Amino acid sequence: MKNVLLYCGLLMFAGSCAVQNNFNPSKKYSAQKLREDFDVFRNVLEETHPSVYWYTPKDSMDFYFEVAKKKLKDSMTENSFRYVLSYVTSKIKCGHTSVMPSKAAANYAERARSFALPLSVKAWPDTVIVTSNLNRRDSLVKRGVLLKSIEGRPVQVMVDSFFSHLSTDGYNTTHKYQQLSNGGSFRNFYAGIYGLKSKMKVEFIDTAGILRTAQLAVFNPGADTAARRGRENQPSGRERRIMALQSERNLRIDTALSTAFMEVNSFAKGKKLRSFFRQSFKKIKKGGIKNLVVDMRGNGGGNVTLSNLLTKYIADTPFKIADSLYAIKRGSRFSKYRSQYFLHQLFFLFFTRKRSDGNYHFSLYEGKYFKPKTKNNFNGTTYILTGGNTFSAAALFTNALKKQPDVIVVGEETGGGAYGNSAWLIPEVTLPHTRVRFRLPLFRLVVDKDASKGRGILPEVEALPNVKDIRRNADFKMEKVVELIKEKEKA
Repeated sequence: MKNVLLYCGLLMFAGSCAVQNNFNPSKKYSAQKLREDFDVFRNVLEETHPSVYWYTPKDSMDFYFEVAKKKLKDSMTENSFRYVLSYVTSKIKCGHTSVMPSKAAANYAERARSFALPLSVKAWPDTVIVTSNLNRRDSLVKRGVLLKSIEGRPVQVMVDSFFSHLSTDGYNTTHKYQQLSNGGSFRNFYAGIYGLKSKMKVEFIDTAGILRTAQLAVFNPGADTAARRGRENQPSGRERRIMALQSERNLRIDTALSTAFMEVNSFAKGKKLRSFFRQSFKKIKKGGIKNLVVDMRGNGGGNVTLSNLLTKYIADTPFKIADSLYAIKRGSRFSKYRSQYFLHQLFFLFFTRKRSDGNYHFSLYEGKYFKPKTKNNFNGTTYILTGGNTFSAAALFTNALKKQPDVIVVGEETGGGAYGNSAWLIPEVTLPHTRVRFRLPLFRLVVDKDASKGRGILPEVEALPNVKDIRRNADFKMEKVVELIKEKEKA
């Protein structure tokens, strides 16, 4: 099969529930409609986004806008149009500004079973290693091989291409590499940008260090699903809810190490975090635990009030999260395209004030210091595990504690910026014709005006990925923390 299978795969189950949404992934929009959507996209960003020119000068952003619009010469599918938009958003260098599919496309993708590149990877500078292959019978391209090229495209060329569509805070690349390493991101980018063939030539270095080539078969989910149907016992609804909560936050105590391991993968509401923190720190206090490991590697952020609450249980002195917090615009000429516009206007009316600089400041958080908890406050040594997924409110948590003498940050540079970010209120903007959506942060948050602009929070103790640890499926960052705890106990 020589033809690209990307859209064929999306259509292979045309009788699915997705078709009831009347969404056709092959539908093309006229160049005129695409350009009209693009104009709304650009105008909204230039009017309201507080940091369009924070890292990229206006003349450069103007250039990127024009380059992107010139690509809209012919009709185009929604998927292709999204890549044009994400090319622009990546240049803003704001991790909270991203392009999303239309709701119809998103619903369709949840139900449709499409052909896919079968590989998931772990990526870091100069290295892309395969972590899984959906084709379970493939004995050649398996976990641990170093990917060198696909269909003659060098892996670094592919990574650079994917990077041009990924958003991050400032100049940070750790977050971009981590995004490619998350789930099926790498294979989704490959299919979206390059398309798929039934067989693809792959060049790789095997675990013996030998450069090899193989024919990689496209993953056929229909055949795989049929082969596996009925083999798995499905948990009950209650069990699924419990498992979901456990995956978001959990506590494990190792009495031999006198260490509590707390994993917090989100600060979103609805995770029962208040009761979890209260019960956890009560248990830690009662057990006389000396060390606390807070795992922030999978935490992409959420509610600042909840991240502040966790900080209060660990902080030994008052802390702040913002030197300044403001929006550049209160109203909008494009309000009809924005979600929650009325509620956000009420927020501006009651909680912000326009100052002499012309900006609307949310003074409740500007320069405000928060007091630590007195009850069940942890006074031992805290280790915070960080990585490229440590973002937004998780980065605020890390930043608020990093200078504390008994807090040690271990791992990789956070994805969230140390200097600041653009976030707080983030409506969705829906474009009129394609219905493609994008996230529009309304506030600029300067966390620490003295921090290095454009970088994440750097760990005090680095624990970086390497081929050996990935091949043995090791949690090398956690191993490093345990090593530090044992060394401390010996001292």
